[in-house]
Amino acid sequence: MTRLTIALTLLATPAMAADKPFFSLANTDFVVSIGFVLFIGILVYFKVPQMITDMLDKRAEDITSNLDEARKLREEAQTILASYERKAREVQGKADQIVEHAKLEAEEAAEAAKKDIEASIARRLQAALDKIASAETAAIKDVRDRAAEIAVAAAAEVIAKQIGAKERDALIDDAIRTVDAKLH
Repeated sequence: MTRLTIALTLLATPAMAADKPFFSLANTDFVVSIGFVLFIGILVYFKVPQMITDMLDKRAEDITSNLDEARKLREEAQTILASYERKAREVQGKADQIVEHAKLEAEEAAEAAKKDIEASIARRLQAALDKIASAETAAIKDVRDRAAEIAVAAAAEVIAKQIGAKERDALIDDAIRTVDAKLH
């Protein structure tokens, strides 16, 4: 097949259409054709087309192996991506649960704080009521004490006006004995 191609190539030259004899060294087309045939012959002798074919085959095999490796890497990447997406969904689910739990705890803490505040207000109100009752009792006691003092002072004044010195001394002595008897 290659020989037929070479023969047709040599026959289809413009030199064949010329008026001068083709097979002469003076004809440059003939010399170029001989050089071309020799060049092609040298390439065939040193198996350059076979080397080019081998290099192209090797390059095709390299490209095929690179494509296979790229396909494997793509599959691994898809597997890893699916794994990460699954983990992301799981983490999102856990995060949602944590948020819900935190909301419930916050509501419970708010409710507990509200109850604590209500209890504190009730205690303070009771303490204020107790202070008011104590102050009222103290005021009543002070009023009674003051009334007793005024009554004693009034009685002393009345007695002082109505009783003479001798009777006063007797009353004082009697009061001292009474106090002495009660203290001992």
